Amino acid sequence: MDYLGIDMSCAIGSLRNGDFPEKDCLLPLISKLLGYCLVAASITVKLPQIMKIVQHKSVRGLSVVAFELEVVGYTISLAYCLHKGLPFSAFGEMAFLLIQALILVACIYYYSQPVPVTTWIRPLLYCAVAPTVLSGQINPTLFEALYASQHAIFLFARLPQIWKNFKNKSTGELSFLTFFMNFAGSIVRVFTSLQEKAPISILTGFALGVVTNGSILTQILLYSKPAAAKEKKAN
Repeated sequence: MDYLGIDMSCAIGSLRNGDFPEKDCLLPLISKLLGYCLVAASITVKLPQIMKIVQHKSVRGLSVVAFELEVVGYTISLAYCLHKGLPFSAFGEMAFLLIQALILVACIYYYSQPVPVTTWIRPLLYCAVAPTVLSGQINPTLFEALYASQHAIFLFARLPQIWKNFKNKSTGELSFLTFFMNFAGSIVRVFTSLQEKAPISILTGFALGVVTNGSILTQILLYSKPAAAKEKKAN
């Protein structure tokens, strides 16, 4: 019995015989189910951050470069997974995260008016290059090098935000829910990547996601308390 790429026959066969499924049977099944759950959950991952910006009409404390680099990272990651022919359950959330990341950057531009003319060069360059990367119309060796650089891109996408939070001792309009889901999703992806026998380069990327998203999540928890105390004192 195969449904959405999930082989259920092993587990169902064991249960019918009154036995609990073996580890080698159960782990791949859990991995596939978690993968599809993550894809479904990814539809809303960045919505709390987008809604917080729109509601407050402010991008206070947000690093524009960090979110722009995130778009670049998602684009490369999605293109690479498509190129490698990995099952949709192993990377499907990248498509939804990319769409939301683009909307998020658009919101940041909108609420950062006036945006310098030089800033518009970056999105124009992205629009020119992204279709070629997503379609895989580049040299395979260059593709591997591009994906290898993707880890550095995601790392540098988080470092400016982490530094800005530390310097300001505040996380501004960052959404706790969004970064909590990013952190949890990265942990799940480490597990599913191991089960799907994904390339080590993909596993490394998700491991970095655990560290960087966990760092920002910790900052939100640490710096939100003093901010709340100040606000209460002012009132």
